[in-house]
Amino acid sequence: MEEVRVEGWVDLQEELFTGEWYAYRGVPSAGFDRLETSLLRLGGETKDVERHLLRNFRKYARQDVDADSVWHWLSVAQHHGLPTRLLDWTYSPLVAAHFATADLPSPDSSTSGLVWEIDAREVNLQLPRPLRRQLDREGANVFTVEMLDEVAESLDELGSLADEPFPLFFEPPSLDQRIVNQYALSSLTSDPELLLDDWLEDHPEFVRKIRIPAEVKWEIRNNLDRANVNERVLFPGLDGLTDWLTRYYHPDRLQR
Repeated sequence: MEEVRVEGWVDLQEELFTGEWYAYRGVPSAGFDRLETSLLRLGGETKDVERHLLRNFRKYARQDVDADSVWHWLSVAQHHGLPTRLLDWTYSPLVAAHFATADLPSPDSSTSGLVWEIDAREVNLQLPRPLRRQLDREGANVFTVEMLDEVAESLDELGSLADEPFPLFFEPPSLDQRIVNQYALSSLTSDPELLLDDWLEDHPEFVRKIRIPAEVKWEIRNNLDRANVNERVLFPGLDGLTDWLTRYYHPDRLQR
């Protein structure tokens, strides 16, 4: 799997803006270099745990959620922190760079950040025929929850579309302004036990990693602020505002 190291803001721009249909995922520590879902991190019998989590989430969240498909419910659950088989991605390389440098000014800021870059269109071209036909009918490169529901109405039905487990990319519903501002994209696996890294080992041409060394994180963060990519914008509301102000006026930043 290809990995490149950047030496600053300009170098990062040259590496990030290289493709049209890439999906990006930023993590603040390169030590977390596995594409592991929150459901897998939870542990246990993954399929059984997932079934219980979703059943009870739907039961207790019904009064607050207007959802009509399992894909919509999964998106809502992921958005609110329930362990799911989904992974969060973004169409925006700058949003991914924000998350890759979001640990500042914590003690962990001595670690490198990482941006995953995946060609989502090519990943979806490897899908089982019924799913590819649906993309062709819509003239789309990624799914919506409505498009997924037309092919498979349940998790089991999705898994039955192929003998081997597979990933796909879809756009979650615009549940709130946070999803819109983050230019959100999600990956979904047909088997909750599938680690996306393992699938990508057979398709290394679709992915690469961009490492952001600790010593250039502040430079990149300051330039992201100038580009209006920060907590205040990506997390609308008072929590995002206070996070942004806390970092923006941190002594380490002001001394640079």
